[in-house]
Amino acid sequence: MIFDRKHECMSREDMRALQSERLVKLVKRVYENNAVYRKKMDELGVKPEDIKGIDDVTKLPFTVKKDLRDGYPFGMLTSPKKDIVRLHASSGTTGKLTVACHTASDIDLWSDMAARCIGMTGADQEDIVHVSYGYGLFTGGLGLHYGSERFGSMTVPCSSGNTGKQIQLLKDFGATVIACTPSYAIYISDHLESEGVKPEELSLKYGIFGAEPWSNEMRKEIERRLHIKAFDIYGLSEIMGPGVAMECEEQNGLHFNEDHFYPEIVDPDTLKPLPDGEYGELVITTLTKEGMPLIRYRTRDITKITREKCACGRTLARIERITGRSDDMLIIRGVNVFPSQIESVLMSIGDEILPYYQIIVDRQGVLDTFEIQVEINEKLFSDEVKKLQDLQKRIEKEMLANLSVGPKITLVSPNTIARSEGKAKRIIDKRKK
Repeated sequence: MIFDRKHECMSREDMRALQSERLVKLVKRVYENNAVYRKKMDELGVKPEDIKGIDDVTKLPFTVKKDLRDGYPFGMLTSPKKDIVRLHASSGTTGKLTVACHTASDIDLWSDMAARCIGMTGADQEDIVHVSYGYGLFTGGLGLHYGSERFGSMTVPCSSGNTGKQIQLLKDFGATVIACTPSYAIYISDHLESEGVKPEELSLKYGIFGAEPWSNEMRKEIERRLHIKAFDIYGLSEIMGPGVAMECEEQNGLHFNEDHFYPEIVDPDTLKPLPDGEYGELVITTLTKEGMPLIRYRTRDITKITREKCACGRTLARIERITGRSDDMLIIRGVNVFPSQIESVLMSIGDEILPYYQIIVDRQGVLDTFEIQVEINEKLFSDEVKKLQDLQKRIEKEMLANLSVGPKITLVSPNTIARSEGKAKRIIDKRKK
């Protein structure tokens, strides 16, 4: 269902004209109302009158997470605090939260964007949306909640946790859409199996999954286990939350809501813009946010972009599913490895293994060590040693072929690796300690 046909199907020429108009207004407002951006622009010798259209976005300074932390809590505001109606925040490695502030207009915008995303699944107002993202300072729960209400669907605000109760509510209320992290979807499917509940006993048709990188192979596993169509949603708390981009029924890239969030792809090392179709770091400018707009925010997420019209009829630019983050990329013996690559290999092995794994990187002397702990199913774990050795060698061979670096594979019994009702912790990098 196309929620906002005017903007989701806008011509490329009209979209660029709208983006240009909004960028000019944004830069003027930010320069006049925020000391951080005024200083950044002055250091570059850029004035608001130098920005005449969307092509001039590259004249503007980048924003990084450190800017938000240095400005904690309200240094990045562009609106008076009296106009802020909600605050969200995400935790960081420094101990300081990364704060995002929203005016009433920002909340309306967010609701509209999340509603667009729900429509991209093919759902309509008759569908019931079960929200299992966490509510609170994390943006996932409230973002999809208000989006579902704006879309016109019955909304079940479950938050995360208490999985047994969630399954009961899924059965009783007949939810047709579930929104949660992909790792929690797997966790729910495990509970269904342990309680003897078959997926067809639920009414689920669609899943909206995000907040952590996940592979296409993980998508297939979720779809197989829950008998649904699984969609990737993208957002980050600094920009807005869930609703920045979303897959449609074609599942061929995530439609970027570019009338409000302007995307660029840059080389993460040189910061030079890259052409459509090349992988690089996603940079976002919030064209219409009031409370805490961001100019050329470096997301650290790696993807590529296309502006070709989609078969669904939408003309919004599309980004490929996030392959990883430049700051989450592991460099092991000189080789770049993304966790999503590891997940893709594991999910392709077969039903001998379960979708639970942990990556452990350490250093002995000057050499990196690289281990992946993989859970195997109960039946295989009690099988003969040779079969386990064969499986271990097969995984190691596939990893070496796909990653160009060979990890040690450790097969562990079911329920060895900690489950998550939110974002899964996949990596333990002991080299950083």
